[in-house]
Amino acid sequence: MHITLELSTSALIVTMDGRLPAPVTLRYTSSDPFAVHFDFPARVTVDGEAATWTFARTLLAEGLAGPAGAGCVRVAPRGPSHTVVELQTELGVAMLRFDTKVLHRFLARTHTVVAPGAETVAPELDRGLTAIYGGAA
Repeated sequence: MHITLELSTSALIVTMDGRLPAPVTLRYTSSDPFAVHFDFPARVTVDGEAATWTFARTLLAEGLAGPAGAGCVRVAPRGPSHTVVELQTELGVAMLRFDTKVLHRFLARTHTVVAPGAETVAPELDRGLTAIYGGAA
């Protein structure tokens, strides 16, 4: 049985014209132990469709301590109380400012579900290979 954690919070979308509040659901599931998911409702996305950004849990942890990320997701502290998450798409970059305490609390809760270093994908890999090559799952 898999465990899923969800934490509803808000972020500020930082734009050239100011800051706009945006609801975000932070999600972690033991079925995908290496990843965290940030879910955004349709009303705050450019295309009007709900969106989920999935990235490494270790990237979130590293970004809370110092600048991290080299791809389409970057995380960095901004002063003692805020953390910025940048999400890059073909349409541009979204800069989101989070309360650092909220992200720390969420990350700590994920560690109670699957401790860092204890992640495994063996059962899911076995099921996937069985599905591809046939046999009982």
